[in-house]
Amino acid sequence: MTGGDWEVETAVSDEQVDFYREHGYLKFGHIFSKSELSKLREHVDGMIASLPEDKRPEQMDVPHFDNPFLFNYLAHPRVLNVIERFIGPDIVLWSSHFISKRSGDGLAVPWHQDGVYWGERLEPMRVITMWLAVDESLVTNGCMRVIAGSHKFRDRRYEEVDNHDENLFHNEVVADDIDPSRIVDLELRIGECHFHDGFTIHGSNPNTSQRRRCGYTMRYMPATVRCNDPVLNPSHHIYLLSGEDRTGGSNIYTPLPTG
Repeated sequence: MTGGDWEVETAVSDEQVDFYREHGYLKFGHIFSKSELSKLREHVDGMIASLPEDKRPEQMDVPHFDNPFLFNYLAHPRVLNVIERFIGPDIVLWSSHFISKRSGDGLAVPWHQDGVYWGERLEPMRVITMWLAVDESLVTNGCMRVIAGSHKFRDRRYEEVDNHDENLFHNEVVADDIDPSRIVDLELRIGECHFHDGFTIHGSNPNTSQRRRCGYTMRYMPATVRCNDPVLNPSHHIYLLSGEDRTGGSNIYTPLPTG
C-alpha cells in the first residue's frame, strides 16, 4: 500500500440501511485509515507465518480469543458507529475469523448461510458480519460472492460437496436453490469492507491466482439475542461492546481485554 491516505467513511445513509435490509448485503468504503489497516495487515502476516504446518490460513477462527490486539479493530468506535445503524446501540461481539486464501491453492468456500451453522446457539439468530479486505479481493483471487435477497428465505437444502480437499466446508446449499441471476461478486480494494446478514447465502471460488486474498470477518449481534453457548459451546466467548444487555441477564459476557 503506497501513496497518501484514503477517505475514511463513518456515515451510513438511510438508503444504505434500506439496501442492506432488502438485499442482505452492502458494499462499503474504508472504516479504518490506511495506517490502521497497515498495522493490522502486518500483524496478520505475522499470525499466518507462525501457523503450525498442519493448519491452513483459511482456518483462523476466533483469533481474538488469544490475541487482544485485534480488539483495536473489533471494538473500534468507528466500527461500532456503523454497526449501530443496522442493529442498534446495544452491540455484542459474537465472533471473528480470518480467511486467508494463499496464492495458487486457496480453498473455495461453498455456498452457505452462517446462521445454519450456528443453529440453536443464538435465539433469535440475528447477526451482521463485517468483511474487511486485508488484501485486495477480486474475482481473480476468489472474492466473496452473495445471492442477493437470499436472507429472506431460510429453509434451504444442503448437500455434501464433491471434493472435500478443495473446499473449506464440506456441505453446501443445493444448486437448485441458487439463482445465478442473483449472484453478486463483492470486489473490494484493500481496506474496504462489506456487510452481510446471517442468512444471506454466500461463498467464494478458489484462489488460483498469484496473489493472496485475506479477509477478516467481524461478527456482531444486538444485545437482545440470547446466547446459549454456556451449555452448547462453553469455550466460546462473547463481549458486550456498547450499550446494555437486553436479555434480562441471560448472557454471560467475557470482560474486554485491557491495555
